[in-house]
Amino acid sequence: MVWFEPMLRVAARFGVSSSYMARVCTLLNVPRPARGYWAKLAVGKAPQQPPLPEPRPGDPLEWTRDGALPKRARSLPKPPDQRPRRKRTVRRQLPERHPLVGGAKPLFEAGRLSWHGKYLKPAKKLLVDLTVTQTGLDKAIAFANELFLALEARDHRVVIAPNSERFHRADVDERENPGEVHHHNNLWSPMRCTVVYIGTVAIGLTVIEMSEAAEARYVNGEYVRLTDFVPKRRGRYAQDYGWASTHDFPTGRLCLQAYSPYPRAAWTQQWRETPSRDLSGRISAIVRELEKATVEIARLVEEGERQAEIERKRQEAEYERWRREEEARQAAKALKEGKEELLQIIDAWAEAKRLDAFFADAERRAQDLPEEERKRTIERLRRARALIGSTDALARFGAWRAPEER
Repeated sequence: MVWFEPMLRVAARFGVSSSYMARVCTLLNVPRPARGYWAKLAVGKAPQQPPLPEPRPGDPLEWTRDGALPKRARSLPKPPDQRPRRKRTVRRQLPERHPLVGGAKPLFEAGRLSWHGKYLKPAKKLLVDLTVTQTGLDKAIAFANELFLALEARDHRVVIAPNSERFHRADVDERENPGEVHHHNNLWSPMRCTVVYIGTVAIGLTVIEMSEAAEARYVNGEYVRLTDFVPKRRGRYAQDYGWASTHDFPTGRLCLQAYSPYPRAAWTQQWRETPSRDLSGRISAIVRELEKATVEIARLVEEGERQAEIERKRQEAEYERWRREEEARQAAKALKEGKEELLQIIDAWAEAKRLDAFFADAERRAQDLPEEERKRTIERLRRARALIGSTDALARFGAWRAPEER
């Protein structure tokens, strides 16, 4: 549309401004004419319209003005071709820093700190998924950059998950030895996952700086390791009111958590650093393991969709059964109410006949009374009729509704 008429007219069809329409084209990766295109077209010097690019995994294919998720069901994810790849003669040129980590450091540093372990909590929510402290930020960014570039070199796209995907981020436990004790933290979490698309299978990625439990002393509002605690020199009779306990401290060692972001496919794998071995030297092995995991994740997604379809059909059958029962209940209720009302009308008809007979007989007898008494009796009968109201049973029957009308 944007190549057949100016952007202002296209935007008017969707009820937005031309600049807004241009951003929609950028979001959907739709090429649009450059400035001055229509003037050049008028004199026959306009450049040729470029082809619409093929969509990449994770690209949004739909746009709605209210931001609603697309209703069209996406196809199931598929792992890449497992056949051995030929060596490419021309290697794709990659930048020194991946776009997701470029500029992330100042945004993390400008945020708040969690009350547990002093982990960084940036205010921006659309950021690369890092769970780190100030001292571990540089190392985590460097590792994430190296990992993302290694994945991109294998033609695996690393992005923040598009808004059109219903992805879920896996829970993060930063402890090196989680144990069985329930652990609550207030760590930062991004609005959308950081994912790598291998084939069309998305795998979530979170870089975590691990923490370890150590004996600590609570001093001046914070915990200090006992190995780092230096007590102040006090007088002979001074008392120390501090206390020692176990507290979690960041170790500076990283953990890469990969997980399935699909809601019905539970899969998680972690790679942890040790004091003698860091993660950077294992990136090639990590990439290969992620590629192998796509087969299992795709199988889990397919099984999850199959189970969801079974559940959907079960709910539809349950709803249909409930609907039939409700219809039968409403029909029985209508039949009962219609019959009861009809019986009441019949009873009212009998009562009306009795009242009509009474007033007719009274009026007939009143005619034989003296003039003054007759007038007085007829007036009283009129007032009595007004008090009783209408005795027309046919009018009431006309307002009656049959069971099928209810």
